[in-house]
Formats: sequence, C-alpha cells, structure tokens
Amino acid sequence: MPLTVGFDLDMTLIDSRPGIHSTYRELSARTGVWIDADLAVSRLGPPLEHELAHWFPEERVPEMVAAYREIYPTHAIAPSLALPGAGDAIQAVRAAGGRSVVVTAKNEPHAKLHLEHLRLEPDAVIGWLWAEAKAEALREHDATVYVGDHLGDIRGARAAGALAVSVATGPYDEEALRAAGADVVLPDLTAFPAWWAAYAEGAASLA
Repeated sequence: MPLTVGFDLDMTLIDSRPGIHSTYRELSARTGVWIDADLAVSRLGPPLEHELAHWFPEERVPEMVAAYREIYPTHAIAPSLALPGAGDAIQAVRAAGGRSVVVTAKNEPHAKLHLEHLRLEPDAVIGWLWAEAKAEALREHDATVYVGDHLGDIRGARAAGALAVSVATGPYDEEALRAAGADVVLPDLTAFPAWWAAYAEGAASLA
C-alpha cells in the first residue's frame, strides 16, 4: 500500500482569506446585515454554518449558507492563492510513490474549484468534514498522516489514528499547536518535503 497523506485546504494549502473576505463583504451588502469580514477570516476552519451563526438568527442560517455559496465562485476563487510550498508538498508525496488527499470542511465543489484554479492536483478531494469527522475520509483512504493548521485538524488526525502534522500558517502559532497535541509542527509547507522524505524513508524501512 502506498503511503497516503491527507491535507487540509484553507490556510494549509491555500490562503483563502482574500476571497472569503470578499464573499462576506458581498453577502453583507446584499442582506444589509453587518458582518465583520476581518474577524471572520481570522478564525477559518470550522464549517461555514458556525461563522454565519454569529451574524444571523438560527432560522436564517441555511438561507445564508445558500446565498454565500452562490456568491463564492465569482468572489473567492481568483483572489485566493496557494500558500508557499503547497505544490511542492503534494509533489513530494507523489515523487515518493505516495497519494495525497484533501480533506476539508469546505463544500467539495468549491474546494475543487480552488485546486483546479491553482493547478494543485491531489489524488482525491473530500469536503464537508470537520474535526473528528475528517477521520471518516482519512480512514477510507488509509491516510497515515494528516496535515492541517487548526486544532480541529489535530483532533481529526487523532480520531483516524494518523500522525498529526501541523503548519503554523493559520490561526494558531507553533506553541499552541504543540500544546494541542500535534505530533509534528512545521512553520509552513516549505518545510514539508524534507520532513516527508525522512518520514517516508523510515516507514519504508519498517515495511
């Protein structure tokens, strides 16, 4: 079985903050409801419903989710860039004979739009999964490593029995990620290929 690595999307592989900020601003303009877009993009990770519940009554959240997702493709894809090392990280896994899967809380169609736009080519993309629920996809794809930026990603890796690798490119610094139980903490994905080469070599020697 080839080694499989799972990657989170937002603030792990891509910096989606500019696009999400623009989407929230447009949603606010259309609804007349104030949304602090700066605050919203500072806490990316949990499902969209969690954030919208801060700004709209519970009964309006499903409607606002639909409105946000309608706006998203035209406002969020082009401004969102790959984070440093994202392409090299996926390529490093492939070069070692491994597989990479993106497991994200973002809805799957939008996740795929981002990856296609940025020409990032994982072997599979699974959306709509957050925190411990990510373990479902990680187990299905036999992922032994999960790379993310959020504390919820650490919980997802733990639930799947995978190694929790954290990058400090999201809302948490290296100290907070270690304190939350990350097995490996990297400053960003530019450090991933060297770490992965050592990990893959070690795994091969134990096979």
